[in-house]
Amino acid sequence: MKVLQFTIPVAHDKSVIVQQDHLPHFYPYLHRHTEAQIAWIQEGEGTLVAGNNMHGFKPGEIYFVGPNQPHLFKSNPEYFGNDDSKKASSLMLFFNPCGPLASLFGLPEMKSFKAFIDQNAQGFKVPSMYAEEVSMQMREVQDASGPDQLMQFFLLLKFLSKMKVKLQPLSSFGNAASFSENEGIRISNIYNYILQHYSKDITLENVSDAAHMTPQAFCRYFKKHTGHTFISFLNETRINEACKRLTNGMYDSISAVAYNCGFNSITNFNRVFKSIIGNSPREYIDNYLKNVG
Repeated sequence: MKVLQFTIPVAHDKSVIVQQDHLPHFYPYLHRHTEAQIAWIQEGEGTLVAGNNMHGFKPGEIYFVGPNQPHLFKSNPEYFGNDDSKKASSLMLFFNPCGPLASLFGLPEMKSFKAFIDQNAQGFKVPSMYAEEVSMQMREVQDASGPDQLMQFFLLLKFLSKMKVKLQPLSSFGNAASFSENEGIRISNIYNYILQHYSKDITLENVSDAAHMTPQAFCRYFKKHTGHTFISFLNETRINEACKRLTNGMYDSISAVAYNCGFNSITNFNRVFKSIIGNSPREYIDNYLKNVG
């Protein structure tokens, strides 16, 4: 598996591409494209890999992916089985700020929009308080045509740029466009290996073998290209999965979540969880229930 450089099919009469997907699971390969992407998850759960970070995703969430940002919406394992009730649906908007829209973004009145896109090149998740309004505006773009669609799109972009909250980047390290083909292959193999084996006892030797590198070379390479040590990235992957399980209610106990996510002691799980999330697992659950209640 490698970072695939996609070319989004662009109709000659379209500057904004609207894509409605209904699939058994989301596209399972790390990829990137010159277009920025606004992704509304309508059905399906899984893990978003964006640059050097991972985020659990679920229905109702909306993500902005920057131009040329390597990313992957990886559906949970159950979406690849024989359960026909599991579906993945999304509404995606693609636009290239340096393509057909470049002349518009170059206008004095539009420069704030271009600045917003440049400032968020590492992507962001639309805050939950704005998700409903953004999804409605995405529908407006989908339902419109011709000049009306373009106007609806810029109204959407205006709304996104005016959100009065600090946006947290999906990725925290490096320039996404700096990934070469060979680097992308290795990083993608590593991500995929960790996503498939996080619940097991993964050693440095295991993951370096998967990357076809010596352990010493792997440590240097991984730190250089992701900003993480292997252990810190593995811990974040496990805690990300633990957060998904703790909030979906499908668990017997916190200790069961810890062991099923690859931790061999509840003490270590609690320590790592608090260092990454800032709260204990119990506090995290309580805060989640307060917010959804």
